Amino acid sequence: MKNFEENLERLEQLTENIKKTDITLEDALKDFEEGIKLAKLMEKELDAIEGKVQILMSSPADLLTEQPQKKSSKAKESKAETGPVLDLFNGTAELNGTRNA
Repeated sequence: MKNFEENLERLEQLTENIKKTDITLEDALKDFEEGIKLAKLMEKELDAIEGKVQILMSSPADLLTEQPQKKSSKAKESKAETGPVLDLFNGTAELNGTRNA
């Protein structure tokens, strides 16, 4: 990460150099070329970092620290695939006394 920060500082310096009114066209072009190369390199680094962040954000914390356990039966697999089921309105419970028995 330090390399990225150093490159960013250099890119900012090049940008300031190009903005100067007393810079020659040749020097401005050299700084511009170096800046473009740095920007492309930094873009690749940012893409790699973004990929790592996406992996970390989409993975449960326990998968990052330990290996997933194998499921021992199909019942466990189907329950895990469908997720929890909330049975709030199954027709057997009364809601605030509004159902007739």
